[in-house]
This record gives sequence, structure tokens and C-alpha cells, in this order.
Amino acid sequence: MAFIPELLNLIIAVVVVGYIFTGYVKINKRDPLEALTKRFDFEDFKFAIMISAPAVVLHELAHKFVAIGFGLNAIFQIFPAGLAIGIILKLIGSGFLILAPGYVLISGASPLQGSLIAFAGPLLNLVLFLGSWLYLKYNSSKSSRKTVLTMIMTKEINKWLFIFNMIPVPPLDGFKVIAPLLF
Repeated sequence: MAFIPELLNLIIAVVVVGYIFTGYVKINKRDPLEALTKRFDFEDFKFAIMISAPAVVLHELAHKFVAIGFGLNAIFQIFPAGLAIGIILKLIGSGFLILAPGYVLISGASPLQGSLIAFAGPLLNLVLFLGSWLYLKYNSSKSSRKTVLTMIMTKEINKWLFIFNMIPVPPLDGFKVIAPLLF
């Protein structure tokens, strides 16, 4: 039963991240007047979850599973302040997005284990970026508009998550990758 709070945290993170990314790309071409009068589009929300949730949730789960692989306890926690900042930036229509939906709480890692655990999340984003980039390069002409949009957004979200997370500034993963090896 200990996994239920963690599962609830993951569901909350997915829903909030999906909401934050809703509207960045429209999956259907619509009448511009309809877009002005409709406040919330459930189809766009589902599309945003499909695109953003894997990038964010799999990033965190990569940290968790690498830590578990080392025999360590690892628990995903939502970061309410990080989610709130993302929601506020969305509500005010900011073109800039800061997203810190959660983190994996790990105890007892050696410096090398800590570096490898920290790198697991960005590495997963890099793999998702490269996979979507390769798909677009070799298959986009044969794919539906929705599939191409999915791959474009997957590529962009994962590219920026990788770049942002590898900045060597606390509390980002880039710092956690480098600091234990240097100090």
C-alpha cells in the first residue's frame, strides 16, 4: 500500500503538467471564432498529457528505477511550489515556462551512484528526443498530421528538458551529475 501515495503524486503531476501544456499545439484545425469562445478544450488537454506526461514522468521514473537498481529507496514526490509556478505562468499567458513538477527522494547513494541516478532522467529525455527526431527525419512524409505534431512536440519538450536539466546549477540534475564527482 505504500505505493498508493506515490501513484497519486504521479497522477497529480500528469494532470497538472497536461494542463500547463494544453493549447501549445492544436490537434485539430478549428474555426478561429470557436477557439476564442471555448475556454477549455478536453481534446487538447488529452493531447497535451499524451505529449508532456511521458517526458516528465518517465524522466522522474528513470531516476527512481536507477536508484532501485542500486538497492536504494526511491520515492517520487510532487513539488507543489513547482507545479504552482507552472500553473501561474500558464494562467498569466507567459511565453516562458518553468516546470518542476516533482523529484525523487533518494537516500544513501554514493557519489558515483548519485551522479548516475541524476543523469538517468536527462538521459531518458535525450533518448526520447533522438527517437522522435529520427522518426521525423525518416517517416514524417508517411505519417498523419497528428502523428507528426506528436513527434514534433515530443522532440521539442524532450530537447528542452534535457538542456534545462543538464545546467550545472543546484537543484538541477546537471549539478547533481557533476558535483559529486568534483567535490
